[in-house]
Amino acid sequence: MSKEKNPNTTHSYLAVIAVLAAIMMGVLDGTVMNVALPTLSHEFGVSPSDSIWIVNAYQLIVTMMLLGFAAIGDVFGYKRVFLCGVSIFVSASALCAMSRSFEMMVAARVLQGIGGACTMSINTALLRLIFPPARLGRVMAANAVIVAVTAASGPALGGAILSIGHWSWIFLMNIPLGLAALVIGWKLLPHNPPQKVRPKLDGQSVVLNAVFFGLLIYTIEQMAHDGFSTLLVLQAVVAVIVGTIYIRRQLNLPMPILPVDLFRIPIFAMSVGCSIACFTAQMMALVSLPFFMQHSLGFSVAETGLLLTPWPLATTLTAPMAGRLIERVHPGLLGGVGMSVFALGLFLLATAGSISGTWDLAWRMAVCGIGIGLFQTPNNVTITTSAPLRRSGGASGMLGTARVLGQTLGTAMVAVLFHLMGNQGGGEVVCLWTALGLALTAGVVSLLRVKEHSPIQRS
Repeated sequence: MSKEKNPNTTHSYLAVIAVLAAIMMGVLDGTVMNVALPTLSHEFGVSPSDSIWIVNAYQLIVTMMLLGFAAIGDVFGYKRVFLCGVSIFVSASALCAMSRSFEMMVAARVLQGIGGACTMSINTALLRLIFPPARLGRVMAANAVIVAVTAASGPALGGAILSIGHWSWIFLMNIPLGLAALVIGWKLLPHNPPQKVRPKLDGQSVVLNAVFFGLLIYTIEQMAHDGFSTLLVLQAVVAVIVGTIYIRRQLNLPMPILPVDLFRIPIFAMSVGCSIACFTAQMMALVSLPFFMQHSLGFSVAETGLLLTPWPLATTLTAPMAGRLIERVHPGLLGGVGMSVFALGLFLLATAGSISGTWDLAWRMAVCGIGIGLFQTPNNVTITTSAPLRRSGGASGMLGTARVLGQTLGTAMVAVLFHLMGNQGGGEVVCLWTALGLALTAGVVSLLRVKEHSPIQRS
């Protein structure tokens, strides 16, 4: 076993810290920005609807480039892509902090999205190189904990920064974290294992991938918020045409950017489907719950923010346990149990119309978080390890793409259901029931994976 693959060395743990630091930057940047939008809208003299592009520009670029950078990592090395991504992200953060116009801010956020796509596309591929499969579950659990804690603390941290300092510190705080990840990563991250034949990168596929996912995500979001129009229908038609050309091209490539070769592995395909369904359900719940708490249950804005906290905290406590259980229990079984618990939590929330106490709602939120914690770590490890080692980048990119696609679909479905319900209300409960159905579907598919060999046990 090589030094990089030995889970007991200090170097291995430090290398993981570099990857987790980059993940923390990306998550913080998303959650903090939502709190800062009103301030930035006033600072640059733009409308609140226009200011949303400060968030959307980043998310759109990340979605467009995730799989492309994953393929580049397969060819040129995950370490190189990671270091380039962190460098770009840190530089773009400085430009964001120095922005003096709305246009400059959006341009800097686009650049930041490129850096974020680099690091997000190959982070789990790097973790797979650092640790052996038998211990990967624990590292992925740490990943889930970092994401959950950072997501939970992001809004509070953003509010604290804005209350005592200038908005630019939201971006400047990325710089020390990024420089630490850059130095540690440059010294300690492992290189891709050598291959007899170096794979070739298909440039046309990179462009087609970016255009297809860009059109797809933008069209979904616009249709959800603005409804159908002639322009959006034409845009959807173009997306279908580009997507058809893109997928047909991938079918004829030995190492496709869209990992159609990996989808021929049943447990990989089912795990990706479960991931999309889970993130769609989770986003539907998290977007609709604040409306449900304030409109239906009568909680204040401050109470709503506090009551959302048990969800990520429960995930934080459960994910490490799931990371250890995966060494002995089939991930399909763990995922099925996790989605069942998640569905139970959604059921308890959807039927909570008469609740008046904060504790009665808080423990229901915690049930949802426990279910997500039991599901995410085993599912992420399965997606990562079911692919051949040389295709770790493709698996890592698909993992990130499934998350972004699920979150986008969840947000869009909430907007559509709210629009259909009109002023009559009740859209929040419909969203929770829809999310429950998606969670049960993911749970059933997850249990079907039990008949497949666990990639952890096989490794």
